[in-house]
Amino acid sequence: MTNLILATDSYKQSHFLQYPPEARIISAYAEARPNRCAEEILFFGLQPYLIDYLSRPITAADIEEAEEICAAHGVPFNRAGWDAILKRHGGYLPLEIRALPEGMIVPVGVPVMQVENTDPTMPWLTTFIETALLRALWYPTTVATISRQVKLVIRDALQKTSDDWQGQLPFKLHDFGARGVSSGESAGLGGMAHLVNFAGTDTMEGLLAARRYYGATMPGFSIPAAEHSTMTSWGPDREEAAYTNMLDQFEGDGKLVAVVSDSYDLDNAVANIWGGSLKGKVLNRRGTLVVRPDSGDPVETPVRTVKRLWDAFGGMVNGKGFRLLDPHVRVIQGDGMTLDSIRRLTVRLIEEGFAIDNIAFGMGGGLLQHANRDTLGFAMKANAMEDDQGIWHDIAKRPATDMAKASKAGRQGVVMSAGRLAAARRDAIDPEQDLLAPVWCDGELLMRHNFERVRERAAA
Repeated sequence: MTNLILATDSYKQSHFLQYPPEARIISAYAEARPNRCAEEILFFGLQPYLIDYLSRPITAADIEEAEEICAAHGVPFNRAGWDAILKRHGGYLPLEIRALPEGMIVPVGVPVMQVENTDPTMPWLTTFIETALLRALWYPTTVATISRQVKLVIRDALQKTSDDWQGQLPFKLHDFGARGVSSGESAGLGGMAHLVNFAGTDTMEGLLAARRYYGATMPGFSIPAAEHSTMTSWGPDREEAAYTNMLDQFEGDGKLVAVVSDSYDLDNAVANIWGGSLKGKVLNRRGTLVVRPDSGDPVETPVRTVKRLWDAFGGMVNGKGFRLLDPHVRVIQGDGMTLDSIRRLTVRLIEEGFAIDNIAFGMGGGLLQHANRDTLGFAMKANAMEDDQGIWHDIAKRPATDMAKASKAGRQGVVMSAGRLAAARRDAIDPEQDLLAPVWCDGELLMRHNFERVRERAAA
């Protein structure tokens, strides 16, 4: 599945016959258009595509395969164009890609990337790559943006209720999404995108991706945790023994262990086992028990669990006047967590007088899978054409039926204006002020972003 010639929509195979004869260079840009999800995005994830896909030159075998498939599929094939790429460019696509620094927070409607062909005999190539390039952008950027939106909600709640909100925040949203995505590559890209904002994850492909593509050492962490199979294998009559085993197996100074506690009756487990027969054992440990509800109302169930743990274990009132559970117990809620339910859960805990320190949140499919290209309105559109006289002409669409889909005319730049990023015509700004910088040209990676630097930009 790595033939770049076939990593496109079928109709693009015919587009080399459709540009005007004087066309030499086509410029196109990508942006997130106004949408219902976010007013600004966290731009992230172009670099893996450049490394994994554009760094691989096409081969004679790729051309033969593509020609055979296109002929049987019923679409034209640009044999001469692809042969020229192989012979003149060593199989590397003659493209220049300019992009914003990854990790930047970008208002919607501001280009994050611009692409141009560098071989003037191949104006068709810029938009031919749209399918794969846009796919590489929208998914990790959307996951990173959703994760950041949750981060802002949790940060706000922590700032109101915690004496140590900065120390708490990095581990407040845990990624449980690996099993809910469509592929291992999605797990890697999405899991890595989440790690731009947080340090808690169970998606190990995300760790590998951050190490491989951005030079991260260890960007995410997890803890020992139970699942229903390990708890129910003891049987209902030995539920307490199953919990005891978890406390014994994962004891240690400062260590945390999470135990799913709703296999049979969550309220009984919290009140009569954790807060009853095992209370002394929990309080005598050197680490922390994290109780995990996994069913019921995603807001009221964890609130009730925190309240029952307070009744059993007590705690203290912090400097901001909110209740903080005894340090031996905490709660994590992963079931049913979305941006909206996390917001409602933090509100309910604050209403009950509890600090957000008491709870962590987890997201699975809601983080890594419940998104598509339209979530942030991602699009890539041609915006300019250079002709055989070296003159640039604006290209733009203006659909009368939906002006929200109108595109930008002219080669684009991005500048800082009044403290915010803004789109501008490239021919109207000082090139030194343009934040769209070359990151790729003719098979060469010109800039390699470091994961920690990406995190710093995203947190700025």
